[in-house]
Amino acid sequence: MTKIPVAIVGATGIAGQQVLSALADHPMFEVAALAASERSAGRNFEQAITDSQSGMLRWYVGGEPPTEALALEIQDARSLRLDGVKLVFAAVESEAARELEPLYARHLPTVSTARPYRMEPDVPLVIPGVNLDHLAIIGEQRKRRGWKGYIATLPNCTATGLAITLKALEQSFGVDAVVVTTMQGISGAGRDLPALDIVENIIPYIPREEERVAIETRKILGRIGEGAIADLPIKISATCTRASVLAGHTESVAVSLKQPATIEQAIEALEAYGRDFTSLGLPTSPRHMITVHRNPMRPQPRLDRDTENGMTTSVGRIRPDEVMPNGIKYLLVSHNAAMGAGRGAVLLAEYLVHAGLVST
Repeated sequence: MTKIPVAIVGATGIAGQQVLSALADHPMFEVAALAASERSAGRNFEQAITDSQSGMLRWYVGGEPPTEALALEIQDARSLRLDGVKLVFAAVESEAARELEPLYARHLPTVSTARPYRMEPDVPLVIPGVNLDHLAIIGEQRKRRGWKGYIATLPNCTATGLAITLKALEQSFGVDAVVVTTMQGISGAGRDLPALDIVENIIPYIPREEERVAIETRKILGRIGEGAIADLPIKISATCTRASVLAGHTESVAVSLKQPATIEQAIEALEAYGRDFTSLGLPTSPRHMITVHRNPMRPQPRLDRDTENGMTTSVGRIRPDEVMPNGIKYLLVSHNAAMGAGRGAVLLAEYLVHAGLVST
C-alpha cells in the first residue's frame, strides 16, 4: 500500500522523538514533515539535535535516530506546511499545545500526547483497545468548532495501565471504587528530574499527577452522552510516587467490584480482555492487551516493561482484598514510553486509518 504522509510537531523533544522512533520503517505511515520551535526551525533534524560545541546528539530514545529523518528540514510549528500531509502527531509541551493543535486540527486529524484538550467534552481521550467508541464524538467536535480535522488525545501515561485493567473488570463485574499507589519510572519526568534526587530514593509527590489520574481515568471509562463524554462515576484515590527505575510504571491497585468475583474469574476477565481489538492485527498492536503472571515475583519493570514491545500491560499478584467490598488487588507494570506515549500514539493513528477517520 502507498504510505500515508504524516507530520510530527515537537520532533526534537522527548515525546516527539518517541513518536519518530515508533514510526521508523512503519508499514502504514511515512514521516513527511517535522516541526519544532523557532529555535530549531530552518535546520535539518540532525543539526537540530546535535550540540554545536561537543557534537553530541540530543537523542533521548533507545537506538539511533531514523536515518530517513536526519535530513528532513525542521519547520516552525506555528507555520507548518500541511500540503500533502494526512495526519499530524502533536507531541509538544502543554503550553504550546493549546495554541498549536487547533492550527492543525482545523484541517487534519491530529493525535495529541499533551494535556490541554484531554478534558474538553467534545475531545476523545483514547486508549487503543479500551474506549475507541469515544471516537464517535469527533463528529460533534467538528460541528462545534468548524474544523475539517479533529483532535484525539492520549491520556497521562500513569492512567494508561490502570484504565486498561479497570476496563476489563468494569465490563465483567462493574467497578465501584479504586485505590492506587504508583511507583513511576523516571523517564516519565522527561528532563525535569535532577539525577541526584532519584538515586537511592523514592520521590513521594508528583505535582498534579494524582488529580490527573483520577479525572482522566473516569473519562476514559465513561460513555458517550448528549454531545459529550459522561464520566464513569467511580471513586478513585491515587498516590503517585517516582521510583528509581528508568522506565515502566508499577502500580499497586485495590478495586471494589460491584459484583463479587473469584480470583479465577478476575484472571479470566483480565486475560480475555481486548481480543476484538488485538485481532485487527494493527502493526503496533500488542498480541494481548493484558498479560497475567501467576508467579508472585512478577510483574517487575525491568523484566516486563518491554514485553510485546512495551504495548501489553503486565499484571500479577491478583488476590482478595479484605478491606474493599467485593475487593481484589493486584500489581501492574505499564511501559510509560511505549503504550503510554509514542507507540500508543502511533497505534491510535493506525486505528483511525482502519476506522476511515484519516483520508488515504
